[in-house]
Parts: sequence; structure tokens; C-alpha cells
Amino acid sequence: MLQDPLFIVMGFSILLVLGILMVGIGGFAKGGEFNRKHANRIMRYRIYAQFFAVVLILLFVWIRRGA
Repeated sequence: MLQDPLFIVMGFSILLVLGILMVGIGGFAKGGEFNRKHANRIMRYRIYAQFFAVVLILLFVWIRRGA
């Protein structure tokens, strides 16, 4: 499974979502100017990345199930 390129891309996208989420939570925790300026944009990026990750997961499961 680790040789499957789709699995690697799927794993990377999940880690990307986690990274964006951690930046967003860190910004909320710190507060201040960074949070006021970037909080909504960071969470919007998280939603987009999360949608992409879910689509990749579903694609991976669909392809694996058919094989």
C-alpha cells in the first residue's frame, strides 16, 4: 500500500489538513492581530483542504474496492 501513489497523496493531504488546523488553533490560542487578520482565511483553507482529502480518501477506497 505504501507503493501506491494515490495513498501517498492521500496521506500528504491529510497531513496538510492537520497542519492548517494546528496553525488555526495556534492563532486562536495566541489571539491578537494575527488572529484578527488571518483566522477566517486559515479556516477557509482548512475546509478546502479537508474537502480535497475526503475526495481522495473516497477515490482511494473506490479504486481499492474495485480491484
